[in-house]
Amino acid sequence: MNAELLLMFTLGCDRAYLYAHPERELSPEEQARYQEAVRQRSQGIPAQYITGHQEFWGLDLIVSPAVLIPRPETEHVIERVLELHHSTGSGFRRIVDVGTGSGSIALALAKELPEAEIHATDISLSALEIARANAARHQLEDRIHFHESNLFDGLSSEVFDLVVSNPPYVGESEEDRVQLEVRRYEPRAAVFAGPTGLEVIERLLPQAQARLKPDGWLVLEISGTIAAELPGLLTDWKNLTITKDLQGLPRVAAAQKSSRP
Repeated sequence: MNAELLLMFTLGCDRAYLYAHPERELSPEEQARYQEAVRQRSQGIPAQYITGHQEFWGLDLIVSPAVLIPRPETEHVIERVLELHHSTGSGFRRIVDVGTGSGSIALALAKELPEAEIHATDISLSALEIARANAARHQLEDRIHFHESNLFDGLSSEVFDLVVSNPPYVGESEEDRVQLEVRRYEPRAAVFAGPTGLEVIERLLPQAQARLKPDGWLVLEISGTIAAELPGLLTDWKNLTITKDLQGLPRVAAAQKSSRP
């Protein structure tokens, strides 16, 4: 699959073209570009960083080493948000994606919820540049408001119906279980939260609680490692659910702001 992806990148074509033209020979220049792409991949550089692209929720996204590569399992976050949106009556009118990275979650939600006002934050200016480029690429730049912010610190006091996030949730103690190419090439701050993996979520929860409207929702991507800890962290919330991914691993946590004072 990597070889096919790199060949498509070299030729600037899609998979259908490759299959329709098996006789196509590479020019010397194309051969040189392909060999260089293969050389980079053999060093462990993710194919998405070589090509500069990754698909997410049917959107072709620009990616670079400034952002985490969007994963298919993160699409479960979008699915859960849409389920909640359609079950809450009025739906989500104001949404904030905290730690947007490439903008994948914000863009997918803007695509699916055209009436929603969407905000997206990131602490990294380089990541925000990528996210803005992706929004412009899909003509969604007028639908998403981007903010340089450490969680909610850079936002005004506005409130939201939904807080959604794919935060760093890997503990440094788990580092040897993380793929080498992730450790070596993807932004460390987007992967590792601290010693336990809960550090960013522990800071996010009270800020999200303060910025949500009554009965507003929080949706987080999580891992199986931290899933058992969440009920203890979410005692001030209600209706906690944890959704598993296609491998049967806990992947998405959703909880509703409690009406208790």
